[in-house]
Amino acid sequence: MRRLGAVALTVAVSLGLAACAETEPEPEPVTVGLIIKQDENPFFVEIREVAQDTADELDAELLTAAGRSDVDNASQVAALERMSSAGAEGILITPADSRAIVPAIERARAAGVTVIALDTPTEPESAVDAVFATDNRLAGELVGRYARARAEQDELEPQIALLDLAPGITSGELRRAGFLAGFGIREGDPRVVGSVDTEGDETKGRVGMRRLLERTPGINVVYAVNEPAAFGAIAALEAAGKDADDVLLVTVDGGCQAMKEGIRAGDIDATSQQYPENMGREGVEAIVRNTRGGEPPAGYLNTGVELIAAEPAPGVDSRDEAFGTRNCWG
Repeated sequence: MRRLGAVALTVAVSLGLAACAETEPEPEPVTVGLIIKQDENPFFVEIREVAQDTADELDAELLTAAGRSDVDNASQVAALERMSSAGAEGILITPADSRAIVPAIERARAAGVTVIALDTPTEPESAVDAVFATDNRLAGELVGRYARARAEQDELEPQIALLDLAPGITSGELRRAGFLAGFGIREGDPRVVGSVDTEGDETKGRVGMRRLLERTPGINVVYAVNEPAAFGAIAALEAAGKDADDVLLVTVDGGCQAMKEGIRAGDIDATSQQYPENMGREGVEAIVRNTRGGEPPAGYLNTGVELIAAEPAPGVDSRDEAFGTRNCWG
């Protein structure tokens, strides 16, 4: 009898659990759009991959699109319209042109779509519901401070080359301004011997650096807006017969490739490490949470930045290559 009672209890519990499972409501369907600048830069690929993993975990559908380059605004406009028509409740976008994209974002928001800018703020920032990004000015300022301290330590008379992004992209403008402030100089300072726009592209970084070296062979400090441009600069410096010890090179990104092939190799002296995984994950979570009854995303979320240096500089806090490798982009 005791055995029969135990069996009956087990069956009852099992039936109860099954009934609970059957009555548990399905999560509300959510469609999230993600528009990145391009799908060759590993930074944006990381955002997309983490966003996809997060969407899968949350039972959400992710629509994705990418431009042909860091400055391809037309493709982003078309993607915004396409995703809005497809019923996306929210769209995450890394703007290729901080100002030119605003009318398309305004149309999407007027249709009831929540829009979050990742990595690059819009101009004005209020054009989107929220911004999830690195503090880009601080990222530039950190490598600027480092470059100044190292130049003073090495007793360099700075001849600075700036490898910028492109006009109209807020992240690049903020990084440049931050670098100059960190180095302690202003626009027009004669120590800046030249600048070029690279669109964050390795080939354009190499070509631009070569042209700057042809004009000013004595360049000894290089700021690059991101690591693809930095690797292009490294190739041009090597082709010009410059040793890594002759030129101080700083940049922004902190990717795994740069840790191994740049910082560890001594070709990149310092980089401001940013965390695109945080952008992709937090962005998808915010849209899903809002759609399923949570608070709407608003304001600015700082997704983090750390200075990684091949060797310390006097008076400047930094992390080493081991830290950068353990935390690259995550």
